Amino acid sequence: MLRIGLTGGIASGKSTVERLFAAHGVPVIDSDVIAREVVAPGTPGLAQIHARFGDAVLLADGSLDRRALRRLIFANPAARRDLEAIVHPLIRAAMAEQSAAASGPYQINVIPLLIEGGRRAGIDRVLVVDCPEALQIERVMQRDQVAEAEARDILAAQASRAARLAAADDVIVNDGDAAALQAQVDALHAKYLHLAVYGREEPATE
Repeated sequence: MLRIGLTGGIASGKSTVERLFAAHGVPVIDSDVIAREVVAPGTPGLAQIHARFGDAVLLADGSLDRRALRRLIFANPAARRDLEAIVHPLIRAAMAEQSAAASGPYQINVIPLLIEGGRRAGIDRVLVVDCPEALQIERVMQRDQVAEAEARDILAAQASRAARLAAADDVIVNDGDAAALQAQVDALHAKYLHLAVYGREEPATE
């Protein structure tokens, strides 16, 4: 099965693109969804995070306080590495299991930090959802109700726009309306179906 790695910066529109591919019946394996599952209350993942970071990263109901944890790791690179050492193996194992169980000509693996982690193993093509950084900042501020400085800090912690585009096999530009985005997804869906069957981007010519 052809595996497409879907990535992009924060608030670039990955979730919307993911839903549009799913509407075509394409299996979608989302590392963000899995990341929440492996640190749910009662899981070994949450127990390890609690042991490393203490009560400050838990809410009153015992679930993970994601905002508190995010602030902590942005201010402390060593803490971020510790967190990654806990959750990344759990996420990779769950993604591999779901990927192996999926059916169809191709699948979408949503990996927001694909470029940062250098995780090309098992991925046949990298699809980047792209938009101008100014638009990302505006969307983060509106969505997460944070100040511009915090939104910029979040972007700075990720791979640069240039690095993502340099690693891309395919790019979806998400700076327009819903119809433009749908058209791009539809075109890529047709392309990926062709690649899955023939193993090349264009039909052979005589």
